[in-house]
Amino acid sequence: MARTTFQVEVLTPEGAIFDEQVEMLSTRTEVGSLGILANHTPLLGMLAPTELRLYRSETDIVRFAQGEGYIQVGENRALVLVEDAVRPEDLDVDALREKLKTAEAELAAAAPGTEAQRRAQRDKRRCEAFLEVAGVDTGH
Repeated sequence: MARTTFQVEVLTPEGAIFDEQVEMLSTRTEVGSLGILANHTPLLGMLAPTELRLYRSETDIVRFAQGEGYIQVGENRALVLVEDAVRPEDLDVDALREKLKTAEAELAAAAPGTEAQRRAQRDKRRCEAFLEVAGVDTGH
């Protein structure tokens, strides 16, 4: 059964990467998973690195590895502003593994409560999420 659609726009610093009608949007905020359907109540949230799924229909799903950002929902529209959004097939798994190793080393070396520690934690979380979207088990 088809659902009512709504407009979703996904923007990165490089520009719009998606601007279409969808039946559902699925993502993760800093406080948990989120599914948005048409006519959702207004919402503003901070997005965590995860898989962004945009359901054109039950069987036509557009997927992205989503970086940090924000989501705004209102007036039957959703605006997803993210640092980056990469299709799973475009992820460079080897580069992500290297970045994950670097982030883990930086995290181990960082003093507690410092900006270096926060940056390393963020980088580690992002790499793990992107590798998961790529279908790689990080063991974490």
